[in-house]
Amino acid sequence: MALLTAARYTGAKSAELGLAALVLCAGLAGAQARSTNDEMMLLDPSERIEQVCNTRAMSEVGKAGKGMKPDELVAYAYRDPVVKGWQIKAPGAAVRSGNAWYHISYECETVHDGLDVKSFSYKLGAAIPTSEWSSHYLVGQ
Repeated sequence: MALLTAARYTGAKSAELGLAALVLCAGLAGAQARSTNDEMMLLDPSERIEQVCNTRAMSEVGKAGKGMKPDELVAYAYRDPVVKGWQIKAPGAAVRSGNAWYHISYECETVHDGLDVKSFSYKLGAAIPTSEWSSHYLVGQ
């Protein structure tokens, strides 16, 4: 209600309400981030590392400037990933962008809790034919 009526105020009152709304939103975002980390800590460490590194892989592919917008990654598509300590190697992964899947391999190391990436490298491969999708746990959009 305060956000709807803020437009009726002018001057200092309007600025105060705008600042209050900003602080409220920032607080909610912080609470959301904390709850996401709390949820991640409930996962088995190897699953947590895989999730964090999969997310990093999709982000890196998206930033590479090749017009790709990844929305899914399957680390175990062609070979099982190997987790040792806080590191994962996913040599047979697949990443989806649009309605196409691509081979990808990556190596990733996280910090001791598995929530942040310490080092990361990847290699993007060729498109995967649709005839191979179902046998490798890959689905279209």
